[in-house]
Amino acid sequence: MIEPNAEAQEPGLARALADLHSVLIPAETVEAWATQRRMFALSHRRMIVAATSGRLIWLVRHLVSGFDVVNLRWQDLVDVNLRVGVFGAELVIRADQVTDLAINASQGARVITIQGLRKDQAQAVYRICQAQDQAWREKRRIRELEELRARSGGVQLNAGGMASGAAAATGGSSEALRRLQEAKQMLDSKLITDSEYEAIKARILAGG
Repeated sequence: MIEPNAEAQEPGLARALADLHSVLIPAETVEAWATQRRMFALSHRRMIVAATSGRLIWLVRHLVSGFDVVNLRWQDLVDVNLRVGVFGAELVIRADQVTDLAINASQGARVITIQGLRKDQAQAVYRICQAQDQAWREKRRIRELEELRARSGGVQLNAGGMASGAAAATGGSSEALRRLQEAKQMLDSKLITDSEYEAIKARILAGG
């Protein structure tokens, strides 16, 4: 459900929020939303943007009736910036994929700008975007770390930090050298400890 907001009582906004609610999937909730100020929408109906539990949505409302829905999955969010001015706020969103952004961007564009938002509302949406961005960055970091460990000999860490499991022997001096170099890079980047590095190196030198 959409959280109540005093500004939702403005003419036209109640319908816009109802349209937003109509496109939510089961169990999806709106955590924050923002709409454009009237002075920024003189030639069109005001746009509304919402941060939900699973994505960023904005409704591009038609001049007479109807609307277009633009979706951005949180995992595709690359960066978001907030610019607060005297009369309103601006969200600048950079996305990894642009398939769903064709309504607001030219082909191949990766940056979307939504201008003229109410300041407090835009700040609330921005905070949710930042939290989601950090959460997905951490998920990607963990996945990349596991992939590096797998390529460097298949040594994985369990919850207690102990090494377990190993890949089958690959053979070949060039392959062993490559794996040793990757393990050293992981150590230099502080992705693994000295003991983990020694365990990986021992397996590679042993042909494992």
